[in-house]
Amino acid sequence: MQFGLYAPVPHVTVGSQQILNSVENGQKSLSAGAVDQAYTLAKDVLLEAERQNFDIILFAERHLGADMEAWILGSAISSLTSRIRSMIAVHPGLWSPQLIAKMASSLDRLTPGRMAINLVTGWNIEEHTMYGGDTMLHNDDRYIRAEEFIEIVRGMWQHSPYSFKGEFYEIEGAELLLRPATKEPPEIFTASRSERGLDMIANIADWWFVDYDKESETTEDVMISLQKAMDSVKTRAEKVGRKVRFAYNPFVCFGKSVEDAKARAERLVATNGNDTDVRKLLNRIGPAMKAGCVAPPQQVRKQVEIFREMGIELLLFKFVPNIKETQSIGREIIAPMRKQWDDVQSL
Repeated sequence: MQFGLYAPVPHVTVGSQQILNSVENGQKSLSAGAVDQAYTLAKDVLLEAERQNFDIILFAERHLGADMEAWILGSAISSLTSRIRSMIAVHPGLWSPQLIAKMASSLDRLTPGRMAINLVTGWNIEEHTMYGGDTMLHNDDRYIRAEEFIEIVRGMWQHSPYSFKGEFYEIEGAELLLRPATKEPPEIFTASRSERGLDMIANIADWWFVDYDKESETTEDVMISLQKAMDSVKTRAEKVGRKVRFAYNPFVCFGKSVEDAKARAERLVATNGNDTDVRKLLNRIGPAMKAGCVAPPQQVRKQVEIFREMGIELLLFKFVPNIKETQSIGREIIAPMRKQWDDVQSL
C-alpha cells in the first residue's frame, strides 16, 4: 500500500489561510525578496510529507485561476526532495505529446526516476479555450485523443526517431534524445467515469483513481460502489491483456469519535470563510468524507486495511494541508500500518 497527498494549490485546497492570501494577492507584485505564500506552504507541507514517509504527491493542473503552473511547481518541489515521487497533471487538449515526453524525461532524470503523469482528459471549456486548447467535451474523441497522446509519449520514451499516424496526431521522425531515468517508464495515472473513459483506462492507464457513486449515503455504500467500479475496470483491462492498479482519494481527519472528527473537519475547512463559502467547500469534499477516514485514528487504520484487502494500492489523502495534519497522518496511519504489514511479512 502506498500513501500520497495533493500538493496544496487553490483549486484543490480547503482550510488554508496561506492559500487564501495567495489568491487574494495573486495579481499584485510581491514585496522585495518575498516568495508567494502558496509556494511556501507547498514546500513546507510536502517536505514534511516526505519526512513522514508519504510515497507520492499529485500536482494538479489549473491554468484559469491563481494556481501556480503544475510542472513549474512540481519541478521546484522535486528539486528539494530525495525519495517521494511527483505525479504531475497534464491535459492533452493543452499540450503536445512530444513536449510532454521531453518534459517528463527531463524531470525523471533530475529526480531521478521519481516522476509520474496524471492524465486529465479535461472538462473546463472556458480554461481550454482561453489557453489555446480544446476539451472535446461533448463526444468520445477526447478519449481517443488521450490514448494517442499516451501512445506517442511512451513511443518517444522508447524510440528515436519516432513516427506516428493516428486520428488526432501525425508525427514523422520525432527525436527525443533524453530518455527517462529508468528502464521502466514513468507511470500513467488517470481518472474517468464515462463508458468510453473506462475503456481508455483499460487501454492505456497504469493506475485508475477509482470513481464511485457520489450519491452514496454511508461508508458501506461507498465501499460497495468502489468494488463494483473496480470489478468493471478489471474486466475491461483483462479483455485487452492488461492490468490496471487502483488508487482512491479519501478525506482524512481525526477526532475522539466519528462525530468529533466530523466537527473538527468542518472547523478546519471553515478557515476564514463565511457560511456560504463553508457550505460550498463541504459540498466539494463531502463525498470524500464518507470514505470512513473521518474518525478516531484506530478506526481509520481499520478502514485503510479494508481498502488494502479489496485491492486498492494507493490512498491519495485529502486533508487540510498544514504541518500538524501531515505529521498526524504520518504518526497515526503511515508508521503503524507499515509496521503492522512488516510484522506480518516477517512471520
